[in-house]
Amino acid sequence: MPLHHLHLPDEAATTALGAALAGALAPGLTIYLHGDLGAGKTALTRALLHAAGYPGRVKSPTYTLAEPYTVQLAERMVTVIHFDLYRMSSPEEFLEAGFREHFNENSVCIVEWPEKGDPVLPLPDIHIYLTVTGHGRDVELRALSDKGHQCLARLKFLPNL
Repeated sequence: MPLHHLHLPDEAATTALGAALAGALAPGLTIYLHGDLGAGKTALTRALLHAAGYPGRVKSPTYTLAEPYTVQLAERMVTVIHFDLYRMSSPEEFLEAGFREHFNENSVCIVEWPEKGDPVLPLPDIHIYLTVTGHGRDVELRALSDKGHQCLARLKFLPNL
């Protein structure tokens, strides 16, 4: 299981990691984001979306549960769906909302609080764990599939910015 451990000393490093991830994405990926409230899950996703070319405001989907964004990846328009399942009351709510249909080869799904969707949430290609440490964050990126491994192999990031 390919694994990358990084230390992000500040917000600029988190933004840089999001930009690097945007350059490594491919349609069909599912990424789970793990971390406590305030760990940087939405900040990382916002940086990724802006680096992928989304020009507008990126808000946390805490109340809507899902926000779609259209970006261009490798000369192809792709929908990135940012899920935040924190306020979801049960996994059945995920199914009833029709969210499973978004997990396909034409989109990228980024899921905050994926444990709230167990056991109905599709399996991830990559787990990203964020932990606040002092003024920065520790990040662990773990690939679980061939697509996830390929994405992390494309990742070009210097953690000590």
